[in-house]
Amino acid sequence: MNRSKGFRQWLGTLVALCVAPLCAAQSGLTTTLDASSSISGNRWATTWSAAQQQPGPMTIDGIFGGDKSRSFNNETIRHIVHTSVGGRKVRVRISNAYGFLRLSVGAASVALRRTGASIYPGTNRRLTFSGQTSIVIPAGAVAVSDAVDLDVPARGDLAVSVYLPTETEPATYHEKTMLDSYIAVAGNFTGATDLPGAAVIFSTFYLSAVEVLPSEPIPTLVAFGDSLTQGEGSSRNANRTWPDLLSARLNPNPSRPRLAVINQGIGCGRLLWDFCGPSGAARFERDVLSVAGATGVIVHLGLNDITIPSILPYFGKPDFAAEAVSASDIIVGLHQLTLRARARGMKIFGATIAPNGSSTVPGAFTPENEAKRQAVNRWIRTSGAFDGVVDFDAAVRDPANPTRLLPLYDVDGTHLNDAGYEAMANAVNLSMLF
Repeated sequence: MNRSKGFRQWLGTLVALCVAPLCAAQSGLTTTLDASSSISGNRWATTWSAAQQQPGPMTIDGIFGGDKSRSFNNETIRHIVHTSVGGRKVRVRISNAYGFLRLSVGAASVALRRTGASIYPGTNRRLTFSGQTSIVIPAGAVAVSDAVDLDVPARGDLAVSVYLPTETEPATYHEKTMLDSYIAVAGNFTGATDLPGAAVIFSTFYLSAVEVLPSEPIPTLVAFGDSLTQGEGSSRNANRTWPDLLSARLNPNPSRPRLAVINQGIGCGRLLWDFCGPSGAARFERDVLSVAGATGVIVHLGLNDITIPSILPYFGKPDFAAEAVSASDIIVGLHQLTLRARARGMKIFGATIAPNGSSTVPGAFTPENEAKRQAVNRWIRTSGAFDGVVDFDAAVRDPANPTRLLPLYDVDGTHLNDAGYEAMANAVNLSMLF
């Protein structure tokens, strides 16, 4: 009894100390470090994203000698990103997902982009990471910046600058975007208003997401797909991908946004096999389920699963023939995504696979491949597995020849022009998203 009483007295003394300066200091430290999350609870919305890819030759460009991956040393990258919705605070995510070494970030900033690589004076905000102006990101990890005050506009452009002070290994990146970004001459230019002489790049490096804190909660919808979701064939620097255009439909009044839309498309990405990044099945956790504020996803995958094993053998890559899949394989893969999404309380919408009958790429369109596409689309439309269906196939095919894209939309037999991507965006029934 005496020992128990003594323990209770000791515990009471410890609790009482929490009113003392020591605990006050600890409380202040916690407030500083947790400010980004404690302000908002779960109200952060992802306004822009880029699905991360592993550097190296296993991309469609890399296979044909055009590998866009690279390393950095004492260089500043100024990424230009187009927002879906706005907010009063902003933070970013920097990913070392495919690093084998630790990544040193010497400085970072975010600002409103003016034109090209220039920013509006007075809008540049230095980013910190847990209160520090620099951070070392472990291999395979992500760093989330602290929130900064900035009136971020909906459907506007931000410049996110990242300074890499020491030599990096080949960078975790997103191979191709539809917006130009910039690499400055040597040195830290995160605070510069302009970057004269900067090199234009078509990729993003290390930057994986930009998140905003809106005045009212706004959910995020993920567009999850391949090059048609990425926007291949659309006009550069015009924000004419179907996720961009869907965002414009959903949010006609930028001051009263309804739903953020982000693009997690990877060119030549597949559902079941790694290529141009991890398979859709493998990256679903990171690129969909773990996205801040995400409540729904539109999945448009399967065409590359069907066509890549029959295309690449024509280009001296016979090993890919062994990766041929059946329609049933794709259906099972899509069904698995529905189970994983619902387990997280997320809505999932299935998009039918667009036609490619006018493609001139050897092996792309064959009777066997078309039969698989039709079987998968039939299941998407009729199975009831999804919370809703987006019929991209019906929206962009030629009524006179349904195995082909409508000539008005056709760029190369597989990809679309701006009008075609607008037709895809218009095919989404907005009411099913809420």
